[in-house]
Parts: sequence; structure tokens; C-alpha cells
Amino acid sequence: MLSLVTDKFDVIVADIDERAFEIRMEEEGVPALKVSEHLAELKAKAVFDTLDESEKENTIVIGADTSVILDDVIYGKPADREDAVRMLSNLSGRVHVVATGVALFAGTEKRTFTEETSVEFNALDDYQKTLISDYCDSGSPYDKAGGYGIQDMGSLLVKKIDGDYPNVVGLPVARLARELSIMVK
Repeated sequence: MLSLVTDKFDVIVADIDERAFEIRMEEEGVPALKVSEHLAELKAKAVFDTLDESEKENTIVIGADTSVILDDVIYGKPADREDAVRMLSNLSGRVHVVATGVALFAGTEKRTFTEETSVEFNALDDYQKTLISDYCDSGSPYDKAGGYGIQDMGSLLVKKIDGDYPNVVGLPVARLARELSIMVK
């Protein structure tokens, strides 16, 4: 998705324990809608801190994190099939928020933002239950926040979205492109 904005990038995975930070933020009362932004900042800073001074001046580090939120509760990656079925069933017939936090580090400048998209799942009828079961059997839910990917079979669970589709996939590229244009001026 980042290639829609630039073709000059490397992917570096930040070495942080996301779940531990999520738990700490929850204990500290950080609103669920802000957790992803804080995690994105931690990820970007972890990578930025590995750069030497000249690299810091000539590189923009982008950190991102996506959360699925229902009733102020973050739905992370499901632990197992039962957890995935529970999550997807809970989301069914309801509107939830997909919040992607993004952090940009370059030189001494830092920018952060959160993009929110509302997603409504179809009602939990027999068809939806079958879709959930088949989707869980596919193996796809287990590495995704909220247990679904709108870019794959998970799209069949969705009734409608209000907002930025790429944000639900995991990166709000239109907003990111605008923020980057401000940073490089």
C-alpha cells in the first residue's frame, strides 16, 4: 500500500511487545481510539533510534498500528478459532471503528495522527454464522486485528463502511500522503 505514495522504502519491523504496551495503556486509562497512535509512535521511535545522525536527517520513518474497536474495547488478533468466532460474532450486526495510528519521524520533526473508519457487519443470521465458520477455517483471521481482513474473504462479513477503505486494510494512504507532503516542504 505504501507504494501508492512512494516507491523508495524499506520495511523494518520494530522490536516492541505491542500487547504489553496495550495492557499498560489500558491500565493508564488511554482511550481505545488513541492506543494505535501511541503504538505507532513507539514503533517509529524504535526504528528511528537505530539510525545514525545523518540517516535521521535524510530518512522519514513511518510507524503504523491498526485497532478494531467495539464499545471502547480493542479487538486484537484472535488467539485461536474460538476467539475468532467470538470476535466476529460480536462484531456482527454492529458498527465498529477501525482506527489506524500513524507516526512520522524525520530529523527533529515528529507528526502523529489517527484515521478512523466505521465498519458495519451484517447481522448474525445463519448465513453470517456460516461465513464466520468458513472464514475461520480458512486460517485468515488469526493474524489480523479484529479477526478479519476486508481485503479478503472477510469482506463478505461487511455490510458497509463509512470512511477510508485503505485504512481498514491497515494504512490510510491518502492521509499519509498529505501528511508526508507537509513534512517534506
